[in-house]
Amino acid sequence: MKVRIIVRFKDTVLDPQGQAVRNALHTLGYTSVKDVRQGKFFEIELNKIDPGQAEKIVQEMADKVLANPIIEKYNWEIIEA
Repeated sequence: MKVRIIVRFKDTVLDPQGQAVRNALHTLGYTSVKDVRQGKFFEIELNKIDPGQAEKIVQEMADKVLANPIIEKYNWEIIEA
C-alpha cells in the first residue's frame, strides 16, 4: 500500500518561503497570484496492511516525525492499495 502525506503550515502561521515565492512570481509578471503556501510531500510504501491499520500508522508517523503539530497540519490519502 502506498500513501501520500502532505504537510503544510497551519493557516495562522506565517510562511516566509511562500511569501518569497509569491513575490518572485509577481516580479516575473504573474500578478494574479494572490498567495503561496509551501509544504512537504511524502510518499510512503507500507507492507500489506488493512486501511484501518494504515490510518493509525500514518497518523502516528505524521504526529511524531513528519509534521510539527504545533505549527503544521497534514492530510493523507491512499494512492495505491
